[in-house]
Amino acid sequence: MHISYKKLWKLLIDRDLKKKDLCELAGISSASMAKLGKNENINTSILIRICEALDCDTSDIMEIEEEGDR
Repeated sequence: MHISYKKLWKLLIDRDLKKKDLCELAGISSASMAKLGKNENINTSILIRICEALDCDTSDIMEIEEEGDR
């Protein structure tokens, strides 16, 4: 199993936001954004800041996928 942030990217598109905009809104670094782009694990506090900035829940920005779902 692995984490996927596809929902986050879709949400940004739906809200007409760029990754740079999210960095500014949530106060997260470009390094954290790079980890998100690679579907790597990131600190829970970063996920919370993203959710607060986008007024959403963690289930709106990420999901756990089986290895075959890639």
